[in-house]
Amino acid sequence: MIRRTSLAIRLLSLPCLVAVSTAAVADSAELVRQREQFPAVWELAKRDPTGSWAKLASGLETYPLYPYLGLASMQRRVKDVKPDEAAAFLKAWPDSLPATILRETYLPELAKRQDWKNYLALYDEDTRNRELRCNALQAKLALGQKIDFAKDYQSLWLSANTLPDACDAATSWARAQGKLTPALVWQRIELASGKAANAGVVASLAPLLDGADKTAAEHIALALRDPGAALKQANGWPDTPRSRDAIAIAVERLAKRDADTADAKWSALSTQFHFDKNQQGRALRTIALYRASSYSPDAFARLTALPADLADDATREWRVRSALAAGDFKATLAALDIMPTSQREDSRWRYLRGRVLAKLNRKDEANALFRSLSGEANFFGFLAADQIDAGYTICSNELPSDKNAEAALRKDRNLARAFEFFAIDRLSEARREWDFAQSGLDTEQRRQAIALASKQGWLDRAVYAFTQGDDMRLYTLRFPLARKDQILRDAKNGGVEPAWAYAIIRAESAWTSDARSGANAYGLMQLLPGTAKQLAAAEGVSYSGASDLFDPDTNIRLGTVYLGKVAARFDGSPWLGSAAYNAGPVPVDKWVNARDNLDPDFFIETIPYKETREYVSRVLAFSVIYDWRLNGSTLPLSSRLPRIGQTYEPPGEKAVRKAVTCPAAKDAHAP
Repeated sequence: MIRRTSLAIRLLSLPCLVAVSTAAVADSAELVRQREQFPAVWELAKRDPTGSWAKLASGLETYPLYPYLGLASMQRRVKDVKPDEAAAFLKAWPDSLPATILRETYLPELAKRQDWKNYLALYDEDTRNRELRCNALQAKLALGQKIDFAKDYQSLWLSANTLPDACDAATSWARAQGKLTPALVWQRIELASGKAANAGVVASLAPLLDGADKTAAEHIALALRDPGAALKQANGWPDTPRSRDAIAIAVERLAKRDADTADAKWSALSTQFHFDKNQQGRALRTIALYRASSYSPDAFARLTALPADLADDATREWRVRSALAAGDFKATLAALDIMPTSQREDSRWRYLRGRVLAKLNRKDEANALFRSLSGEANFFGFLAADQIDAGYTICSNELPSDKNAEAALRKDRNLARAFEFFAIDRLSEARREWDFAQSGLDTEQRRQAIALASKQGWLDRAVYAFTQGDDMRLYTLRFPLARKDQILRDAKNGGVEPAWAYAIIRAESAWTSDARSGANAYGLMQLLPGTAKQLAAAEGVSYSGASDLFDPDTNIRLGTVYLGKVAARFDGSPWLGSAAYNAGPVPVDKWVNARDNLDPDFFIETIPYKETREYVSRVLAFSVIYDWRLNGSTLPLSSRLPRIGQTYEPPGEKAVRKAVTCPAAKDAHAP
């Protein structure tokens, strides 16, 4: 044990790492050898109790990921690690993610040992880890050190989520000191009962209150956990502000799954309780919204009847959609008119206003709106340009190359580890190192680091980062033409346009090859394993399980086939196919059956699911951009919007295409 520990410390103590690592990166042959050697040694360090990994690590001392070997060894035997060994590692790799991970692993072990002196000696005051912060407070209490509640614990306490068990000691101290006043308890209840809707936290806080306050907190917890049960009991509750809050919460939560029952309960209780404006708004807005999103016959009437001081952006939007779905253009225009300027100026509502004005034969006003919108490089800007037969405005910039900045970034140890994890296809570790590295870079360094990542094939860094201001004009980085030969081939075989296939990849995964959604969809085109299995069998593609979908070759081949099949179900329509790719064919069938008379752009705006509504417009805009990137010009967006029931014919070589320009006088808004 002693020999192994001292050897590990000796191997990890490399004061000249920066210069040596840079040389290793430049020496590609050496780096290739180290990449081949590292994985096996890393796995051994994770599981071997003898410490033999240290001998096998010879030759890896200059490898960027070398500290992960010592880290893995200490994580495996954390119960036996001595403080001086941990301290030596932290000294050898200061300001690094491996050091942070070691603290997250080892400090809780020191807390279990109640070795509070060493805990504080190794603790990093800047950590955001709540467990480590709370254990540090416990250490200070145990050592008789002073704690400042407002500075050290109040921000931890005011959390909408459950606190770690490590916080129990600090909480007990705060209660004993009289710091957890009823006002602070209620402040946390309000946080937990808001967007977090954390019934467990509210229930755990109720015992900290007395009498009516305790009962009211229990009612709020019940409203969050079981709104139906809460509303059944509410008749017996007192008419107090907190009880009324609980009822409003219960109605709001019930309305999301059963708006009719929520409406009936609210109507009955409204005669018994004196709800204030905020409580009324919370309940009435939600009932109206969920009736509107299911296009109930009374939806528009409810939204119209909602008092102006209870309306919000969401209810005003759905008032527009309800009128639009009914084909009532005068009512649609009136609904647009009541939007505040900040909402009305959004490109979505400006475009719809122009379309509705055109329907009402106010074409001069409509065209003025379309002209102002046509300079924007987004879904609504492209559609507006089509309305007045104008070209598209896409103003593209390139990030200037800075060899000096790039050379400096290659010397950054944290970035080097991120790039190396990416190179060996350990993408989750690569992202964690990348995020850690960003805090040490200024704005321009981050931009250059992203460009460097793109050069190395790490494409999603630019997609996620360049989302604001002039950075949105970096189209080469934001819309990469990766895997071009394959996508052109597979799109053709799947019967879909390459630009559309590219757009789906960009919208689904942002070029993150190991993306996995909460719905269990995998890879670049976010395929479900069951769907992929069926497609693979039909196409004769080798497929052994969900992990195969992280292989871009397999994913794109199967994804383009699936996209073609989904589109075929809807007459080849790219916009309906995109909706079905996101929401599934069954909901789209339902929407089509209900509103098949609407113009395609109107129909898209009436899609009930916010995610799908925005997905369709995003994919179609991306299709234009990728068409332009592939061909230098683009098909009109409107050509990808056939009416429902009309067969879509993929464009031939003689199809009319639009020129893309960047007039100097225009300030184009990129998507």
